[in-house]
This record gives sequence, C-alpha cells and structure tokens, in this order.
Amino acid sequence: MVKRKHERKMVICVAGMTGCGKSTVARRLADRYGLTHLSGGNALKSLAVKMGYKSCEKGWWETEEGMRFLQQRMGDPQFDKKVDEELMRQARLGSAVLDSWTMPWLLKEGFKVWLEASPDVRARRIAKRNGISPEEALNILREKDEKTGTIYKNLYGFDLGEDFSPFHLILDTNDLTSEEVFQTLCTVINRLMLRKPKTTCPKSMRL
Repeated sequence: MVKRKHERKMVICVAGMTGCGKSTVARRLADRYGLTHLSGGNALKSLAVKMGYKSCEKGWWETEEGMRFLQQRMGDPQFDKKVDEELMRQARLGSAVLDSWTMPWLLKEGFKVWLEASPDVRARRIAKRNGISPEEALNILREKDEKTGTIYKNLYGFDLGEDFSPFHLILDTNDLTSEEVFQTLCTVINRLMLRKPKTTCPKSMRL
C-alpha cells in the first residue's frame, strides 16, 4: 500500500460496461494507494436490500431479482439520483477510488478511466463468474446495458458507452488479464499523478 501526504486528495473514477472489471480493479487501486473504495453498484445493492431484495450473492445484478430491481429503477430514477448524490458528496472529500456508471460525467474532480471490452469478452467473464452459459450472459448484459443506459440518458443526458469526453484514459482490456489491467493503471497513475512535478493529464489517452 502506498500512502504519501501529497496524495491524500487523489480521486480516481473507474467506469465501463457490465463485466469490464471496474469493481475488481477499483478495489485493488484503493488498497494500493491507501484510498477509500466507493462503489455505485454496492450502494444500489444496499438500497435494494432495504427495499426487501436479497442482493448478497456474487453476480446478483445478472439474476432475475437483480434485473427486476433494474426495471424498478427505470420506473423511478430517484433511486440512482440518491445514490449518485451521496457518491459525489463522499468523493469531494478526496482520497477515493470510485467504480461507477455515472461519476466521470457528474464529478468534476478526479482522474477518469474507461475500461473497454467487447460484448463477447464481457459475456465470457460474466459466464465464468456466475456459472452460466456465454449465450445467456450475453443476452443478460445486452439487456442490462441498454436499460442502464436509458436510465442515465433520461437522468443526466449522456450516452453511456458512447460518450468518452470525460475520460483521461481509455484502456482496451479485451486481451488483458485483471492483473495486467491493474498494473497498467498503476503505471499510468504513478507517472501522471504521483510524479513531481506532476504531468498534466491528457484529455483522452487510449491504451
């Protein structure tokens, strides 16, 4: 774990579509740099539990119950708005890594990363994690991505998975392991954010 006084206000936002690995790498980055991990997905699951859903198991979002909660969110976007407002409040305190669908567009602060992966690659990852077929996983993620994109288009006006204007780094993860994704991000963060004097972040860098 790395902790230095000049890093304490560092904010990193990690985003990407279903199955891109954003939650896994965000947790590891938080541990690596001694930052707080804030997860939009976990916050929404906590809200689902309060509403009577049983969102404990791994891969819950792709279950029938998880998809039912997604449909409910489409009917009442205040669920997502409430979660996003709390994430922004916490992120503005600094010293955080966020994995979120929305924070790169809503939050002015932070180094913003988009993890790119094709639908087929993401489906294979979900299938392995959830113990389902790649075909079933692909159908689920397509529905989930479409409905999630609709929620945020209606709420905030941006096109999820199409508008990359907020991002400093777009990383193609199709041929990378989770370890390679993590190490690549650490290299970029060390060079752009922790070096003295700090390097100015490019508006959009693709790797």
